[in-house]
Amino acid sequence: MADQASVKERAKSNGSAEGVVGSVAELGNDIATLAELQAKLAALDFKESAEKATIPLVMALGGLVVAVASIPVLLAGVAVVLASAFSVSLGWMLLIVAGVAILGAGAIAAVAGMRFLHSFDGFRRSREELLRNLSWIRTVLVYSGRAVPRRR
Repeated sequence: MADQASVKERAKSNGSAEGVVGSVAELGNDIATLAELQAKLAALDFKESAEKATIPLVMALGGLVVAVASIPVLLAGVAVVLASAFSVSLGWMLLIVAGVAILGAGAIAAVAGMRFLHSFDGFRRSREELLRNLSWIRTVLVYSGRAVPRRR
């Protein structure tokens, strides 16, 4: 009987219903606050990344427009001039000029694509912060309700 009385006393002091509800409410509030801050950080990272992506996107679109518009011009104009200058048939010169135009457009698109991929590096901060927050939540859940060891 004496053991039961001491257990009941400890249960009242360490794990009372009010204390548990308060701890759960506090944890819920902390998680909601972290979720809100995480969303704000992600929005900020998205805004920064979108700003960085604007110029490469415009470059890529410009390069593609120029490539598409230049193919007929190159095929009709440069091919005729080169064919008559080098005494080559017009058909062969049309193929050569088209190949050069396509290679140039591909180079522009490749450079723009590489710059575009790096414009989303800002989300690294959001990912790291999310991992820290999840780690904190796991720690709180694992150690909640346990007696804190006393330092000597």
